[in-house]
Amino acid sequence: MPARTFTHTVRVIYAHTDQMSVVYYGRYFEFIEAARNELLRECGFTYKELESLGIMLPVVSAHLDYFAPARYDDEIEIHTHIEKLEHVRVTIAYTAFEKSSRQKLFSGYTIHAFVNKNGKPSRPPQAFLEKVA
Repeated sequence: MPARTFTHTVRVIYAHTDQMSVVYYGRYFEFIEAARNELLRECGFTYKELESLGIMLPVVSAHLDYFAPARYDDEIEIHTHIEKLEHVRVTIAYTAFEKSSRQKLFSGYTIHAFVNKNGKPSRPPQAFLEKVA
């Protein structure tokens, strides 16, 4: 079990669903982005702070496995943790459950590169490493 797991809750609104009345698969990437933002905020180092230091965190890989559909008005609990932090990359893992039933909905990860404003790979700032350690 990771040392620090963070939970972010999203309630499904009607606009998130497709014609089959389930959450459209692409929306889950918006949900994990929100969870990732909150993970960084809980660690004490937001995207805004990284960017103020000239560091960006673009996604270089994203993967989700879907196990069950989420539906309108469901509350989705997304458990997020930093899985791996190496040289110029960070891997963030996600597992989501429907809050009331505990049904597992999806799991996956995103890999991000630390880059400077010119898009060149860069080491993460020391202050960032200290906060997420």
